[in-house]
Amino acid sequence: MTTLTVDQSWARIETWLAQHAAVSHGLLRPPALPEDIAAAELRLGVTFPPDLKDSLLRHDGVQLQDGTTTLGYYGPLSGVEDIVRSTEFLRDIGADLADDEDELDEDERDQYAYWPHERLLISLGIGWQSSDGLFLVSRPGPHHGRVGRYFDEDSPSFTEWPGLRHVLADFAIALENGTPFNGRIPLASEGRLIWDDDGSVVPDPLSPLGLAAEAAEPLVPPTPPAHEPVTFTPQTDGVYAVGVFGALTAPEPPQQPDVVFVAGIPPEELLARLGSVPETVRPRSREQTRLSAAAPWAACRPTARAGWCGDGWAYATQEGGDAQLGRPEVLRRLSRGTRAVRLSKQGPEVHLTVFDDGVERPGAARRVDSPREDYVTDADGQPVVGPDGQQWQRIGVDPWPGSTAAYARLLAGLAQEYGITWDPEGDGDEPLASALLLPVLDDLPPTRHPVTSVRDFDLGGLVERTPPERLRSAMAAQLARLAAETGIDTYPEIAQALERIRRDEPVDLAADGPLDLRMRTLSAEARAARGLLDAARHQADAAPVTAADRAAWAARDSAAGALREFLLLPLPAAAETVLHRRLSVRWRDDLAADLAG
Repeated sequence: MTTLTVDQSWARIETWLAQHAAVSHGLLRPPALPEDIAAAELRLGVTFPPDLKDSLLRHDGVQLQDGTTTLGYYGPLSGVEDIVRSTEFLRDIGADLADDEDELDEDERDQYAYWPHERLLISLGIGWQSSDGLFLVSRPGPHHGRVGRYFDEDSPSFTEWPGLRHVLADFAIALENGTPFNGRIPLASEGRLIWDDDGSVVPDPLSPLGLAAEAAEPLVPPTPPAHEPVTFTPQTDGVYAVGVFGALTAPEPPQQPDVVFVAGIPPEELLARLGSVPETVRPRSREQTRLSAAAPWAACRPTARAGWCGDGWAYATQEGGDAQLGRPEVLRRLSRGTRAVRLSKQGPEVHLTVFDDGVERPGAARRVDSPREDYVTDADGQPVVGPDGQQWQRIGVDPWPGSTAAYARLLAGLAQEYGITWDPEGDGDEPLASALLLPVLDDLPPTRHPVTSVRDFDLGGLVERTPPERLRSAMAAQLARLAAETGIDTYPEIAQALERIRRDEPVDLAADGPLDLRMRTLSAEARAARGLLDAARHQADAAPVTAADRAAWAARDSAAGALREFLLLPLPAAAETVLHRRLSVRWRDDLAADLAG
């Protein structure tokens, strides 16, 4: 760790700011007066550590306005008045906890107490308020002068810096070398010090869908023959008993899954509109579908099952994966040229949704809310509360019988209004057409907020002063750089799209076309990687993918999303996304070169 003095570090910080960020340099406040420091010490009843005094005698904090010098997430350094105000504020908050912390010794107080009397908040954090920032220990002892971090409503903790001079030394070196300080890179932009994140991803992440392709789909084992009841035979003395062993089980709740009905198309077409993966299409029972959807073979993708019901209606239910049947994007696809009706139950709520030829019919929608009825009440209707303060609940009963009844009532109404006749209890053993789904992409928002800035860059000003053709060419180059950073330019569908964009030629992004399928596959990879890691938290074995794999797939999915926005949204909105998702912290230099080219 570098051991520059406070004055040496400030000299280097000032030199860099004067050369590269004049606005920020001009917002450094002049030195604090020694008598002001002494008055603050007397008021707070502490002695400031030498590093803090030396820093305040160089600069009494900074002027709090746009462009001021900050320590990244730790915010601007405080002046004498800020230190007094913040410290007194946090002392008042911590006063209520003082009794609970009386048993801590001095060392434990420094590390674990909420706000000991001797602790000083020396920066104003992200929000430039006393809610977070860096603190110093002023009490003599093993932690004297040590630097810690405090965030609102979180436990304080020590940093790796033994003193403020080490903080300033690392800050000076980060400015001079363009290296990370607390994980972020300091940069100069338009005369101001700004901070940005530099990122990279592993070039060849392990594919969760590739792992799934190597896994076999599990099969439901054959049903074993039923066991005959076990009977006791008469004893020789004529005394006997007959007993039959069996399980006592509560009645199963009625089957009321989310279901969607589509008129005039066969089940196979319904699956195709949902995004079925062709090589996984085959008949499956409900039990088989559930088993398959929960297996590595599915890779967190949904599995749908479809059949006929009523007069010319097909229906589909889903197992596993993220819910698909209620998404507007999906219902629009399903109702293309026809009608789709969706019935959904989620606890106390039952929803009926109708789409005609891609357009929702709000007048046909129904929504039923049900009060919870499994809580126990006394004769006066008051809650019965146990010794732990929790209200008692009945076990083995339907908590929302109203929604259960509403589901059945709405389903019966579908038979009368639309000719849909479907019995969820009968939808079980019969094998029906089924498949894994490659989910369709989310709709892009129809409207966006006005473009102003992105990553402390004046994008709004750039849009106003740059001819549209030049701006589009520069953003196309930025998009290509993003694709290269994340590795999506290795996919032929995306490489071809980027080349057509470079030549200002139209790009085909038709639904279920090659580019659309590639983007959906990247989204599925990212979802599967996240699901595998989440599941591993509750298992003894490690996940087959790593956090680096997950980050790489998330970056690829995000970059593909930026390409999609570039093709479908107005250029300023797409430019905001492209620049926001660039991984290299040097993207501003790249953009300047692209605009000049």
